[in-house]
Amino acid sequence: MPAFASCGEAIILGLVSGPACIAACGPILVPSLLAEHKGFRPHARYLSVFLAARLLGYMLFAVVAWELGLLASLLPAPRLLLMGVVYVLLAGVLLWYAYSARRSCAQPCADSKLVQITENRNHGVTGAAALGLLTGLNLCPPFVVAGIRAAQMGSMAAALLFFAVFFLGTSIWFVPFVGLGCIVRNQAVITVARMAMVLIALYYLSMGIAMLLGKKAYGY
Repeated sequence: MPAFASCGEAIILGLVSGPACIAACGPILVPSLLAEHKGFRPHARYLSVFLAARLLGYMLFAVVAWELGLLASLLPAPRLLLMGVVYVLLAGVLLWYAYSARRSCAQPCADSKLVQITENRNHGVTGAAALGLLTGLNLCPPFVVAGIRAAQMGSMAAALLFFAVFFLGTSIWFVPFVGLGCIVRNQAVITVARMAMVLIALYYLSMGIAMLLGKKAYGY
């Protein structure tokens, strides 16, 4: 019964945290998806890798939260340092993504064998995995709450289960993003997506540097 109750709490927390997760990850996920091939299958594959890597980030955090106990891993100083590092890495991945998508199609990407968003087929998988892992380590308020509850579990297995169910609740909100595969790709769409990634990257880079230098008091 206690395990069932904790799973119920985790799924509810994940579901209600969905909008916050979308607000945090949407600006990162949407441009990167638009830089990929058109179609449901490529987008479903990209989203699957993104969410799998995000789950890995959740699991890593669950282990740390339980090992250090209660709020030890969530104290302001280490949390600020972790978020600063994550933000700088996230900015780096976004800039790499924007640069690598430069060889995009100059015509609508519909059933053309000449269309290649990138010459490297592993580009999408690698980018999705990197972005998923880093966003999975983003300490947004719901994630911190889940970390606190995971730290209070009686065992590491219980903490991992709590985060896995929490992840399931948040992931439901990401399913509609597969619909972006319907958007026709052309040079304008790819260019806007790349510009958005660069701007978002610069935002995260400035935030990360400020956190690492301790020039501003960030926290939740």
